[in-house]
Amino acid sequence: MRKMAFWLGPNEAVLVISLILLIIGSVNIFSASFVLAAEMMDDSYYFLLQHAKAFAAGMLGFSLIAWLGYRRVAAFTPLLILATIGLLVAVLVFGEDANGARRWIRIGIKFQPSELAKLAVIIMTAVYLGGRLEKRLPISLFSPPMYITLAIGFLVLRQPDMGTAAVIVGLGIVMHLIAGIPRKEIVGLAFVGTGVFTYFIFAAAYRADRIWAWLNPWNYQQGIGYQSVQSLLAIGSGGLSGVGFGKGASKFYYLPEAHTDFAFAVLCQEVGFIGATLVLTLLAGLGFYGIKIALAARDKQGMMLAIGVIVLILGQALGNIAMVCGVIPVAGVPLPFISYGGTSLMINLLALAFLISVGRSCRQPELEESQPEESKRPHLSVVSRPKFGIPQKGE
Repeated sequence: MRKMAFWLGPNEAVLVISLILLIIGSVNIFSASFVLAAEMMDDSYYFLLQHAKAFAAGMLGFSLIAWLGYRRVAAFTPLLILATIGLLVAVLVFGEDANGARRWIRIGIKFQPSELAKLAVIIMTAVYLGGRLEKRLPISLFSPPMYITLAIGFLVLRQPDMGTAAVIVGLGIVMHLIAGIPRKEIVGLAFVGTGVFTYFIFAAAYRADRIWAWLNPWNYQQGIGYQSVQSLLAIGSGGLSGVGFGKGASKFYYLPEAHTDFAFAVLCQEVGFIGATLVLTLLAGLGFYGIKIALAARDKQGMMLAIGVIVLILGQALGNIAMVCGVIPVAGVPLPFISYGGTSLMINLLALAFLISVGRSCRQPELEESQPEESKRPHLSVVSRPKFGIPQKGE
């Protein structure tokens, strides 16, 4: 029975689901990129090979984190934050300019520091919130990690990259919400957040134009709405079962960024509703088993770390799919494991390693069998005043 339980455990489920998503993503990246790769690099396999290199590098980091354990790695959080901020400043000064944006820097390899910032914010916030929860101290949104997160988000916004900045700040906010903050802070957050969001949208003309194109892309289909319209056409042409692998027309220069931000549109066109539903089901399964790992975590630091990883992966997935389907405006948010992006893939693999490490630390059958059921799961909320989050017993 224990052998069967091993194969059905959350850790193994996360690994299997991630592997399937990686395989689907690799196949889709090749299909979406081989035309562009052949013309630009004279090698149809160029982007697939780059993807494979990033996967190999990510797996080295994955193995190292899995071996060391999340507690040992988390001990270096201050150094990680300093390195992240240093790289974000460096990219503004020395980064490669692409269409007026500086988002990449060469440090032996082409690296996108804003992707590292996502994981750094998760680790920093998990360490802080985990410590507060363990000591039964109140949680507030006005915390040192939140201030640092806002500073990091500002540096990313200067690149400019509003989509990634929103993801980074959103990670910090959501993790604080889940840990439990006072309701009055939630109300204040709603008002301030709405005001700040509105300001940043209309502070730059190109962002405001994206809003108008999102509201009615067909009126802008020969201009700023072109990408959204082509994405919708690609999704619609896939039908139930798709046109077949490699046979989609959208990648033949109709759909910009077909192998990166809009890879899901190519997938929908070639494998249809059935294939898209499979990917969505796998992502939902990853979230389900990730939550199981978080609830069974050995300590609250591990619990918050697992929650942060799931929020990162599912949040980006929902954002990307909503963007591709025209539900939200176009923003540079990749679909984890499906979109091409070397740094993004490496960071997602490292994030998975932390999730697996949390899961491994709580797999102690003998200890769990000797404990009462109530003691196996840490409670999120630890203060008695009104707040957001999972309430304590008796509240």
